[in-house]
Amino acid sequence: MAKKDIIVVGASAGGMGALEKLVAGLPADFPAAIFVVWHLSPGVKSVLPAVMSRAGPVPAVHPRDGDPIQPGHIYVAPNDHHLLLERGYVRVTKGPKENRFRPAVDPLFRSAAYIYGPRVVGVVLSGALDDGTAGLWAIKMRGGTAVVQDPADAMHRSMPLSALDNVEVDYKVPVAEIGPLLARLTREEAAPEPLIAATEREKMEAEVKIAREADSRIESVMQYGQLSPFTCPECHGVLTMFREGNIVRFRCHTGHALSNGTLLEAGTEQVEQRLMDAVRALDETIMLLNQLGEQYAKQGNTAAAEQCFTRARDAYERSRPIREAALANEELTTDDLRQAQG
Repeated sequence: MAKKDIIVVGASAGGMGALEKLVAGLPADFPAAIFVVWHLSPGVKSVLPAVMSRAGPVPAVHPRDGDPIQPGHIYVAPNDHHLLLERGYVRVTKGPKENRFRPAVDPLFRSAAYIYGPRVVGVVLSGALDDGTAGLWAIKMRGGTAVVQDPADAMHRSMPLSALDNVEVDYKVPVAEIGPLLARLTREEAAPEPLIAATEREKMEAEVKIAREADSRIESVMQYGQLSPFTCPECHGVLTMFREGNIVRFRCHTGHALSNGTLLEAGTEQVEQRLMDAVRALDETIMLLNQLGEQYAKQGNTAAAEQCFTRARDAYERSRPIREAALANEELTTDDLRQAQG
């Protein structure tokens, strides 16, 4: 019987400290392979493998595309690339962003669930918003094990809280206990692979292909959802909505994927950007009209000058409420809504 030997871990804000504590609790003879996604801005060189290698006895590396999977190793997603699993080797790809990140947690979790099923243990650590929730749901659907850092122990509770709200989690523990827990779980035999609906398996396969850039026919996954009235904040394409248990998420025709929470944050963030674009255009119009008015005045054309100055004053009055609306805009996340509920 196969063991639980594929460990996938996702973290975001506050994740480095959590990952250090996790690996510090692993034994030197850890028999499984660990795969880690930690959100990092593009262009920032990740030092996470070195940090994790110093913090615990299991060596950590940035893998290359096609590297074989070896037990007793930690594979950390390189900057600006998704980390995905195939049977026996890893993929490092530049597929579309998910939840506005690359690497993202959900593609790693989803690919692990699709390939390895009950052998997978998914771990969600400290982080903002809700990346990892949909991937953890996929792991559970395929018979895997779900572990979540206790939100009370996390520097940022949002990712753990989202997972707990939407997934039937097997273990909720402080991060210092996760390493020893994983050591125990890797000695357990994996359960038989559960039967799942053919449509769910086909959708998961299609989404894995999108993340590894293996299928340019993005519309193949659209058939499993329904068109929404929303547009993608990355490319402005129409979003298709998917429902998985209590989870609602979206994907556009170019492949970007977003959770409910990420879409809300992006939408409210862009309100201010769009309003300030309008203010900028009006300000430029005001400056140009005043400049023209001064030129006409120097030429002695007082009627044209007065017309320019009047139009400039009108534009200024129109810009004031737009500027006020932009400055009063509040970026919202599902964290804000959760806190408002008490």
